[in-house]
Amino acid sequence: MPVTDAEADVLIVGGGPVGLTARALLERWGVRTLLVEKRGELSPFPRARLVNVRSMEIYRGLGLDDVITAAAFAPEYGRIRFRDTLHDRDFATAAMVGINAPVPESPVTGVVTSQDRLEPGLLAAADGQIRFGAELVGLAEEGEEAGEDAGSGGSGGSEGGEAAGKGGSVLATVLDHRSGREVRVRARYVLAADGANSSVRQRLGIGTTGPGALADFTTVVFDADLTRWCADEPAGVYFTPHGLFAPLYPEGGWAWFAPTPDDAAHADWATLVSRALGPDSGVPVDVVRVQHWTMNAFVAERFRHGRTLLAGDAAHAIPIVGGLGMNTGIADVHNLCWKLAGVLHGWAGPGLLDTYATERQPVAHRTLRQAVTNTQLMLDVQNRRREQLQVGAAPSERIELPWSQRYFAQLGLVLGVSYESDAVLSDDSAAPVPPGTDADADAGTEYVPTAGPGHRMPHLPLAQGRSTLDAFGEWFTLLTPDPACWEQQNATAPWPLRIEPLPHEHLDACGLGPHGALLIRPDGHVGARRHDRPAGGTALRHALAALTCATSRELS
Repeated sequence: MPVTDAEADVLIVGGGPVGLTARALLERWGVRTLLVEKRGELSPFPRARLVNVRSMEIYRGLGLDDVITAAAFAPEYGRIRFRDTLHDRDFATAAMVGINAPVPESPVTGVVTSQDRLEPGLLAAADGQIRFGAELVGLAEEGEEAGEDAGSGGSGGSEGGEAAGKGGSVLATVLDHRSGREVRVRARYVLAADGANSSVRQRLGIGTTGPGALADFTTVVFDADLTRWCADEPAGVYFTPHGLFAPLYPEGGWAWFAPTPDDAAHADWATLVSRALGPDSGVPVDVVRVQHWTMNAFVAERFRHGRTLLAGDAAHAIPIVGGLGMNTGIADVHNLCWKLAGVLHGWAGPGLLDTYATERQPVAHRTLRQAVTNTQLMLDVQNRRREQLQVGAAPSERIELPWSQRYFAQLGLVLGVSYESDAVLSDDSAAPVPPGTDADADAGTEYVPTAGPGHRMPHLPLAQGRSTLDAFGEWFTLLTPDPACWEQQNATAPWPLRIEPLPHEHLDACGLGPHGALLIRPDGHVGARRHDRPAGGTALRHALAALTCATSRELS
């Protein structure tokens, strides 16, 4: 066996919000992690601009919601405004539902904030090892020759759980750019969150489906006094024909997003931004930094290759309109990390990891379709405005938006995600929910709360001002109106489990009888529902074994 310089249960590749969130989640489960990031520090660019309501629920579980909100904009910035130039009046506007005000479907509110304000809080949320300026340059599964690249020849190994059973590992070669030295890291699993141009995905030969690269864009971070145009009508984004303008921080700073010009290397960015602000704006522009990037649109053909799993932009690149990309990646690792913990701690079978792709890949495809729709609707606004002006409309005249006021939260997609896999049991049974049985799987923009198996458990009030969502964490939760009935079940070790009383007034909403129960997975999704009292003394144990893909052999 090759000598290694470091060991970890999970090697995380990529130090953006998705990788940092995974690090925090896994640490809560007692999983040893090592995160490597090829950049020398956290990114200084604003990049993602929105933490949606579901992501904020996840961060509430990590105790980070107050920290994130304190550095974010006030709720009134949860709005998009459409203008001919930044100093014109709105010709259309739309609220980001779940951002601009609380919604009854959740105990939290999402926020407008810049990624460079989010990441430091995520970094401080865990103590696991992290190495900046460290790039993964080699990857081989145990059983391959030490120097062989697991992705050099296409498939390079089994995708399923059987090939990644107990006792195996991955050997990664990491180049430390500061010292120029290569180090070897042995890990049980690799979580690749290294972006849309993921070197891990490419190394493993995993292809993508979808439109691919859509266009090249440039972000210009700048300082300017735009108070007189925006103070009375705040927004997270101002959409103009000359690019998107976005305030960066509550105390100041702006970003301009626009297509990259042909001669970008010699562009006068201050002049370009000043022109985009509007004719004769007369506003001095101080350019702070410039970043060029490509808007991608794809979903990886596979989310798993042996012991390596893709998450975030490495698994799916989502166009920015609607703020769905980063948030989808955060939901990825929230789905994945409890499964990794279960396999590593021995209370789940390796097959549980196969349910990650089964559950999250369809969500990625739906999200990509939604983002494309977002983009088409935004362009529709501009086209309508162009037609309006051609017939002599007054500059202040508004137009009718091609969506409802609920549109930009996509609550059906954000809160209404439902899973079908071996990690979800059909009602009153220990059988997995077969694929294709959920009629609400493509709920889109509408969200109807339900406690059906596979769905996110609805937000319902518990005693002492708590939400049902506050009952979930690094354990399974049994919500029942009759705890004594279920406490008589045989011991449920080795699974971490807590029994939580459910007020009787919620029985109809949850589809339960007076002795029924909901078994909630650690990610807050309903794993199983029994309408009435358990049949026999081992029903709960059998349900836990079934939805964690565990067998007596694996639990021995």
